[in-house]
Amino acid sequence: MRFQVGRQLLDRQLVDVDGRLVGKVDDIEFDLDDDQVPYVRTLLVGPGALGERVGGRLGRLLILAAERFVTDRPVTALRIPFHLVTRVDSAVWLRARADELPESPVEEWLRRHLIDRIPGSGHASG
Repeated sequence: MRFQVGRQLLDRQLVDVDGRLVGKVDDIEFDLDDDQVPYVRTLLVGPGALGERVGGRLGRLLILAAERFVTDRPVTALRIPFHLVTRVDSAVWLRARADELPESPVEEWLRRHLIDRIPGSGHASG
């Protein structure tokens, strides 16, 4: 698969195999193959990854805001191995289900402390 990383991956919506939205690609991690050719290794999702990418005061503010919602600091990015990507178009499509992916620490905190406390939240129709 060949493409322009910045234009075709960054800020694209991630969609699981069932069509559920997973998040947006906030940053990308590269590695080198045996011939020292770079390739996309991991997609990074979440405010920690976005804050690092943005940088400066705004990036630090994003990270600090996210850290208010987690017990383990520093806030870490959700890491999605690139081999789970099946295609890239207006979105990045994955071959895995959302519940098979690691959960974002911020989303886990929000689910535990807010969403699960909403009456009927466990019985949402889908």
